[in-house]
Amino acid sequence: MGASPMGASRAHAETLRDALVAVYNTNPTLEAARANQRATDEGVPISRADGLPSITNNTAFTELIRQNSANFFNPNRLINSNTDISVPIYNGGAVRNRIRRDKELVQAGQAELRGTESSIFSQTVAAYMDVLRTEALAALAANQVEVLEVTFQSTSDRFEIGDLTRTDVAQAQSRLSVAQGDLQSALSNLIGAREIYIQLVGRAPTDLQSPPPLPGLPETVGEAVVKALENNPDLIAAQENAEAAGYASEVAGSSRLPTLSLFGRHEYTNTLGSIADIPIDTTNPGAGSIPSDQTFVGINAGVSLRIPLFQGGRPAALQRQAFARENAALEQVIAAERSVIQQTRAAYASWQASNAVIESSKAAVEAAEVSLEGVRAENSIGNRTIIDVLNAEQELLLARANLVTARRNAYVAGFSLLAAMGQAEARDLNLDTGGPLYDPQVNYERVRGKIFDWQRDPEPEPKSTRTVDIEAAEPFIGPTLEPREAP
Repeated sequence: MGASPMGASRAHAETLRDALVAVYNTNPTLEAARANQRATDEGVPISRADGLPSITNNTAFTELIRQNSANFFNPNRLINSNTDISVPIYNGGAVRNRIRRDKELVQAGQAELRGTESSIFSQTVAAYMDVLRTEALAALAANQVEVLEVTFQSTSDRFEIGDLTRTDVAQAQSRLSVAQGDLQSALSNLIGAREIYIQLVGRAPTDLQSPPPLPGLPETVGEAVVKALENNPDLIAAQENAEAAGYASEVAGSSRLPTLSLFGRHEYTNTLGSIADIPIDTTNPGAGSIPSDQTFVGINAGVSLRIPLFQGGRPAALQRQAFARENAALEQVIAAERSVIQQTRAAYASWQASNAVIESSKAAVEAAEVSLEGVRAENSIGNRTIIDVLNAEQELLLARANLVTARRNAYVAGFSLLAAMGQAEARDLNLDTGGPLYDPQVNYERVRGKIFDWQRDPEPEPKSTRTVDIEAAEPFIGPTLEPREAP
């Protein structure tokens, strides 16, 4: 097995690859999409059944309690059994075109399943990165509270000895209070990100590791668009649906054409000994009798030709309706193509911009660190005020927060770009899911040729994991230290 581009797992930690594997195996949206595709697969054998022979039997037992005739030979009970067979020969091409339509719908459904998988993976990557981002922002906010608590304490102490003014203390206290509120918001955002992660992955995030580099990112936007137009599952699904709509138009017009079929019938009737025997000589009781009970068997066969002459314009209306839907499907192909181009170009631009923001944010962090160190040193000798120190601390916090957010945005945009190019599925990421990857073609091949009426699958059972037993994160109470009033 080759090395996975999504990285390997570490003990007691969760990687992005682990999260994607969990989603692949247990996400209910993905499992539902697979089940819906299996339902779509059954369209082919359902349509094919209309072109195969059908055999039916009707059996009835009748007890004649009171008859409307005094005929001596009427039975008191009887059993009838009729077996009919019908073999379609020609039906205007309806069956053939339905099968072709349903095969195209299977292909469209498989592409839509790919799109669902890619979309769920994109959401998972965003949720994973959001947890990392909100954890980092919460840590920065907590650190800022600690820094400002120290600043407030030292400012208060210097005020006590007359080195600073009441205004300096009030400014430090104000910044500390704001930072404490920001910490509460950051922790609330972290809980929200955590719950979205649980919803998608099915388990709580635990010690999430930094994600690995993304594989297969394009060099240029033109390269990205070319790959997207070739591989994007939404565009492929739209194209297959348009092909299916074309066959549906042919099906709609077939009701104007003749239908030809063979038929056969076997009839069996038995009076079950309910008719009295007929005497040979009514004047001589000892002469014996002739059994009157009979069994009747009949067999017939033939050819049936049905030629529709007038149907009130229904076939024409059906075909016009189908043509309109085919036209809509063709337009939807162009709409999907436009959307794919837009998504690809936008994702590429966002990815490139976020990478540029990362570089500028790194420079801003380095500069803010140097600035804060210098402002603190100058403040200690009286050349800078407390508000200068507070502003420098705030600038460093914002620069670090911008860097964290830019890293998250770059990774999410990069994965979105892969998704638009049709390269963000389990097969592309080489995920080790604990078994073979789900292949919808396997089920289609399994059911496409089934013709027996009693072939059925096991009773449905959910495969996804529930999250009701995962404990909610405890709400953050906040620091108990209250900023004291300035003396």
